[in-house]
Amino acid sequence: MAETTPICDFGWLAPDFSLPATDGNSYALGELKGPNGMLVMFICNHCPYVQAILDRIERDARDLADLGVGVVAICSNDEDAYPEDSFEAMAALATERRFPFHYLHDASQQVARTYDAVCTPDFFGFNADLELQYRGRIDASGRNPAPENARRELFEAMKQVAETGKGPEKQTPSLGCSIKWRV
Repeated sequence: MAETTPICDFGWLAPDFSLPATDGNSYALGELKGPNGMLVMFICNHCPYVQAILDRIERDARDLADLGVGVVAICSNDEDAYPEDSFEAMAALATERRFPFHYLHDASQQVARTYDAVCTPDFFGFNADLELQYRGRIDASGRNPAPENARRELFEAMKQVAETGKGPEKQTPSLGCSIKWRV
């Protein structure tokens, strides 16, 4: 079932976390933050919304790194119910795609709950002080291929955050599959 994210709670402080990554290390938020901000993405392997935009996520992550914005992806889905979202499957996808960001595993789902993550993809864009400034979508295409002239909403918002510390007032919520919570 498709879910949409809530409106951005401007200024909400990013909760810290430390999670294992597909590269075999563990990372805390402070280690991943860039000098000009941080993008925390909740994604997973099996979601058709994520699969449809994965190339754009990778592109934006590379471009944001050039602007001094750290980027991380977190998978919080119940891997027992969705084995394609297991840590092993995450590692295989990260290696195959050569992700330009760390892909972290939130097996307890505590980080997703702390962030009030709703769906995959769910984007949280923070400024250099780790204050929330963006909670929107990557672009208007949803699960469809993006047209050549698709506005890069996530990238443009995070560029603004990197340059000014403030996100755009007008934001369109992300749409995706619900987080697969453990029962």
